[in-house]
Amino acid sequence: MSEATPTAPGTGPVVTIRYCVDCKWLLRAQWYAGELLQTFSAELGGVLLVPAHGAMFRIDVDAPAGDDAAIGATTVWNRKTDGGFPEIADLKRRVRDLVAPGRALGHVDAKG
Repeated sequence: MSEATPTAPGTGPVVTIRYCVDCKWLLRAQWYAGELLQTFSAELGGVLLVPAHGAMFRIDVDAPAGDDAAIGATTVWNRKTDGGFPEIADLKRRVRDLVAPGRALGHVDAKG
């Protein structure tokens, strides 16, 4: 996908946020989802929230089915291996690098 080329609604990569329901991380997952949808409304096909167990909090980016330039399934954040939860600026940079490389994120880039 080129750096700032908008996709048809619902056709871009999908971000999947798996969150532990036992840990009550739904609100955190919803907040991240809203931030990503607001920032990448032209590039993302959506954000999927998936309930999980075992203290899981993982954020993946999956290319849409049939995409020849597929980025595949890429984990951008895993609470267990990356340590805790991402700062929103870091998460946006990681997602941007996959779905809109080269796109400026304004003040988010300046705070890195």
